[in-house]
Amino acid sequence: MRTLLWVGLVLTLIMQLMQPVAAKSKIYVVDGDSIFIGEREIRLSGIDAPEYHQSCFDAEHREYACGVKSREYLVKLAGADLRCDKITVDRYHREVADCYSNGKNINREMVAAGWAVAYTRYTKDYAAAEKSARRRKVGIWQGKFMQPEFYRILKKD
Repeated sequence: MRTLLWVGLVLTLIMQLMQPVAAKSKIYVVDGDSIFIGEREIRLSGIDAPEYHQSCFDAEHREYACGVKSREYLVKLAGADLRCDKITVDRYHREVADCYSNGKNINREMVAAGWAVAYTRYTKDYAAAEKSARRRKVGIWQGKFMQPEFYRILKKD
């Protein structure tokens, strides 16, 4: 009986996380570096966040859902005033953009908070923010994690 209740609670939580961001019309956060604004599919430029189902290890070597935590942080950053300035279009036909909300560059905020890494293959814009997050051991830098790019390669079907 307890197991059934626990499973029900977990499923409810997952369903809530998969719902569009409430009270922020037409904004849907997919994961820590991908969003929809209406029909626009946007990849945040210069950053790479853990994949939604990716796990990491904290400072005490405990496994946690860092992909979920990264998405949750982006949900908090993406206010109703969210604006994304397209830089280019990627091979998956998504806009690659710098996004701003509440007067802040949310790409930079994700990296500075440690919930994304700087994607230095494409730009060095967020390298200093990553260095600071590493030094402060925040977000994914609190413990051990696999670079999201490598995680995607290993999880390819």
